[in-house]
Amino acid sequence: MNDVSKANADPASRAPGRTPPPLIAVVGCDGSGKSTVTEALCAWLSGYAPTQICHLGKQSGNVGRSLAKLPLLGKRVDKTVQSRAKKANSDKGPDGLAAFVIWMFVLRRSRRFARMLSLRAAGNWIIADRFPQLAMPGAMDGPGLDAAAKTGLVGWFSRDERRRFEAMTATVPDLVLRLNVPLDVACARKPDHRPGALAGKIANLPHLSFNGAPIVDLDSTRPLEDVIAAAREAIAQRFGLRQGTAPASAGSGA
Repeated sequence: MNDVSKANADPASRAPGRTPPPLIAVVGCDGSGKSTVTEALCAWLSGYAPTQICHLGKQSGNVGRSLAKLPLLGKRVDKTVQSRAKKANSDKGPDGLAAFVIWMFVLRRSRRFARMLSLRAAGNWIIADRFPQLAMPGAMDGPGLDAAAKTGLVGWFSRDERRRFEAMTATVPDLVLRLNVPLDVACARKPDHRPGALAGKIANLPHLSFNGAPIVDLDSTRPLEDVIAAAREAIAQRFGLRQGTAPASAGSGA
């Protein structure tokens, strides 16, 4: 049983008649403003109830970009990482080392997801920066080993990744805020990101349903204060928030 399955099996998280606090996922391409919006929403919601931000992405891109900035070896390391990433997504799938690295990021994400479930079970509202999904493998928070060999050690990594993603996606957000941004804006905001990778994420985002979770689309090219106001309004309508009153549970919202 993995970390997420253990957290889901915790009796405290499934007590009879107990509705867990809301789980709000904020998703979007890099450069759409996820981190800024989640921080603003956390500050606002904390006035109603204990609220925690949980980052549920794999963050491998951040690690790769940090390595690329290293003196002397940075560019060489970056090229090696990109070469292995392309191989992992090819028809041949990743080799053993690449599969192991991908699986380690999955393990890290699984543990963060289990921590999120524990925080939620303890009574915290959760704002998730990103959210795992199974519909589309690849960079948009989907599994990375779908193209891997099904035998040997690589096959074991692939099967374990699938089990962990199935366990994580069994939890459906109470609300998904989808931040939409065009490619030119994303590239301007994230000049250190590869345009091709950003374009792929933008193309994939509309096809993610997060197991039927309610989704509200937000235009992140609008002024930041307008985006935050629209996000707050979506949350207020979903969960019946009123200024000066305690927030309603997920089960009693509209």
